[in-house]
Amino acid sequence: MLELLALNAAILIVLVLVLWLISVAIKDVSFIDAFWGAGMALLAIISWLHVRGGPGELATLIMAMTAAWGFRLGIYLLRRWRREGEDRRYKRILKDAREKGRFAWAALTRVWLMQAALLFVVSSPAQVGILASPDPAPITPLALGGVALWCVGIYFEWLGDWQLARFKTDSANRGRVLDTGLWRYSRHPNYFGDFCVWWGIWLTSASAGWEYAAATVIGPIFLSFTLTKWSGVPLLERGLHRSKGNKYAVYERKTSAFFPWPPIY
Repeated sequence: MLELLALNAAILIVLVLVLWLISVAIKDVSFIDAFWGAGMALLAIISWLHVRGGPGELATLIMAMTAAWGFRLGIYLLRRWRREGEDRRYKRILKDAREKGRFAWAALTRVWLMQAALLFVVSSPAQVGILASPDPAPITPLALGGVALWCVGIYFEWLGDWQLARFKTDSANRGRVLDTGLWRYSRHPNYFGDFCVWWGIWLTSASAGWEYAAATVIGPIFLSFTLTKWSGVPLLERGLHRSKGNKYAVYERKTSAFFPWPPIY
């Protein structure tokens, strides 16, 4: 299995280098967000194609779960980038390098290679679960529990993203805070959805063997950390406080930050 994971890593690096060259040509790395989900979906498909002896039912299930989540997210974020242009986060990260004429190197080391490493780690439960499930690996009750959790995540992420996109397209909402639908119960229902999706994939993959689950649990743990403590909620909310001011502070006081919960009045 290790050699197949190494092959996955090599393929990922090649893809990243191609996309890096494109980002240098257009002077914008923001579309890397779209590659985050799509890249994980591609790694799942590549792993499925690599299964020795042919993939079993469990491998196909894990691949389908990862691909459905990843390609939907990739398309959604690619369309957002095409609509909104360069992301302010990456402008800030690469500002000094751009001014000093070192954009290409900084884009490679600070953005693309770092994201590639994190992408590989977070998607490890899917890759390992697929590779460890040759035919006739069946779909077990544990796997179905993971699918149930995945479904909860898909619901929150897809519906949350749709509600947010619809809110932003209405000019009457300029300066307002979205506090209806799923956003009434969580300030970040789409992030909560991501959380559930990858813990669900990890649980489904665990039915291939708990030794594989133990080796890859770092994936959903790290994702949970980054969503709640690093580049997810904290980073986004700093910007929302600047742009929405007191309106967001009021919303923040009454609404759960992550896990859905009835608002407090």
